[in-house]
Amino acid sequence: MLATCVPRATLVPVFKSRAATVFLRARWYSTPTEVPLPNKSKVWASADEAVKDVKSGDVLLCGGFGLAGVPDTLLAALVKRKEVTKLTGVSNNAGAGDSGLGKLFNSKQIDKVVASYPGGNKAFEALYLKGEVSLELCPQGTLVERLRAHAAGIPAFFTPTGASTAVEDGAIPVRYNEGGFANGVKIPGIKKETREFGGRKYIMEPAIAGDVAFVRAWKVDEVGNCVFRYAQQNFGTVMAKNAKLTIVEVSRGVVVVCQKLMHSLQADEIVPTGSLSPNAIHVPGIYVDRVVLATEPKRIEFTKLAPSPSSSGKQSTLTPEQETAQKMRHRTAKRAAKELKDGYYVNLGIGMPTLIPGYLEPGVSVWLQSENGILGMGPYPTEEQVDADLINAGKETVTLLPGASIFDSSESFAMIRGGHVDVSILGAMQVSQAGDIANFMIPGKLVKGIGGAMDLVSNPDKTKVIVTMEHCAKDGSPKILKECTLPLTGARTVSQIITELAVFDVDRKNGHLELVELQEGVTLDEVKAKTGCDFKVRKGLSKL
Repeated sequence: MLATCVPRATLVPVFKSRAATVFLRARWYSTPTEVPLPNKSKVWASADEAVKDVKSGDVLLCGGFGLAGVPDTLLAALVKRKEVTKLTGVSNNAGAGDSGLGKLFNSKQIDKVVASYPGGNKAFEALYLKGEVSLELCPQGTLVERLRAHAAGIPAFFTPTGASTAVEDGAIPVRYNEGGFANGVKIPGIKKETREFGGRKYIMEPAIAGDVAFVRAWKVDEVGNCVFRYAQQNFGTVMAKNAKLTIVEVSRGVVVVCQKLMHSLQADEIVPTGSLSPNAIHVPGIYVDRVVLATEPKRIEFTKLAPSPSSSGKQSTLTPEQETAQKMRHRTAKRAAKELKDGYYVNLGIGMPTLIPGYLEPGVSVWLQSENGILGMGPYPTEEQVDADLINAGKETVTLLPGASIFDSSESFAMIRGGHVDVSILGAMQVSQAGDIANFMIPGKLVKGIGGAMDLVSNPDKTKVIVTMEHCAKDGSPKILKECTLPLTGARTVSQIITELAVFDVDRKNGHLELVELQEGVTLDEVKAKTGCDFKVRKGLSKL
């Protein structure tokens, strides 16, 4: 028999035979209780001291999604070091105003950005279009996976996201010549290697290696173990694990809501070692080098409140044209809601798709997934429920349903790319008769950013992709075309198109459209006149 208590390395008799006793060397690893814990604290006196080793040319990873989880205290400290320039900033967004990477744009310390959705920062967008800053535009799920890959020692990986689009072709310029788009491209986009697996095309994406990571957490202990709160986690987890030098800020903060409404939150804090449950830790201390108290408040980009009972009787301030457009948007959303079945897992894009939950049929409940790390997203909050750490993909304040779960952006996009979401509904600038979709940029004019859209349409055989949009652009031109003229978000990915005029089913394999429904008061001739391609008409065409 094995002994129940032995030294950490000893010879243990296993069995005896007539000829000999056989011994095996056994080793048990443990820490004797009398050995003290390492007493080196990672807490630094100030953010100014903590950022002193950041140098010009560094790749700076900046956590946050919108303004949730943005390390503004560390960024403000870096702004004071005017000698640090030519930084490459890696972030989901390009900041907003004087928050996030916006601080470093204002101080002119950034030369290049790697981001998925920089369009929220109009100042950055203008700099890029004028050739004054470089941009590597990257799908959101790919961006977070490139960061996670380096943290795990993986140099590159293959993904379906971006295949057969401008991301694969390298058609999105990294930098224009001085003077902007009209003067040509100074640094071209990066063409990607492709390979087929199981009959599907994938593109190879390289890992991103960070020199420094700035992260904001909810609770951190003195040895660097981190806990995030709600949707504050987003990119923070993978960035903290990635960089050579990771600095985490944590504060007893107050939320600023539209610079007017003030709400106290449960205190963020640095706690003694051993205070955090091992089950709760999101980032182990091995990845964290420095911890500082934050002084910058938490902010909310878009405070969206639930309608109050008194607001329903208020007179509309919309013009007749705006009221008509709003009715059309709600008509489209109401029809799209019929595609959702009870228990579905659904991702809704920003804009029109966010109206859909208000039109779910009786008895139908769905789980809404938000790409910034929420499953079980609830309605907009009341004023008392507003929380800076609870926002949706459109950076609007939201609530959680009972049974909701929270996770980081890497986990979120694993759900999306893996086809675990039943339906994805998003808007578009253009859709082709074969199901191609374009919804992220107009070359030389508009750089909204890819965001999560390319990932959301990357597995159309498992996740049904529905586009809800106006049938025509503002100038009256068709948005449903034989071929898209704008850079593609995805090729042959859309299965259904719903507009204020009609519903089309898309035969992605053969590249055909079929008109299946007309909206109330709409004629077939009107749809033909406003659609930029041929389509079949279902026998017994129905009207809504």
